[in-house]
Amino acid sequence: MARHDRRKFAFDLDDDQPPAPPPTCWLCGRVLGDSVDQYHPVPKSRGGRATVAVHPICRRTIESVFTNAELARSAGDRAKLVDHPEIVRFLGWVAEKAPDFDAPTAPRRKR
Repeated sequence: MARHDRRKFAFDLDDDQPPAPPPTCWLCGRVLGDSVDQYHPVPKSRGGRATVAVHPICRRTIESVFTNAELARSAGDRAKLVDHPEIVRFLGWVAEKAPDFDAPTAPRRKR
């Protein structure tokens, strides 16, 4: 097995670089905890490929409020989702919760 030159991997701990800000949830903007879901704002079944990091409770809330067709029409625009009255109410409720907070989510309502 080859030996590694440890000097090659050395780094300076005294960089005057500020620490990177912690990652935040795409929907609620709170800091992400240990449990993170990679979510497709535009469903894969509708051609979406990009993913965003969200809390599991935020993902379940999006899925309980919107259909795949509605998500596809929003074209992954967060502003369109957070204008929905149920999402506004959810965001107000979850704003002060811990990053790893989790609770059951109501099933999708029939329209």
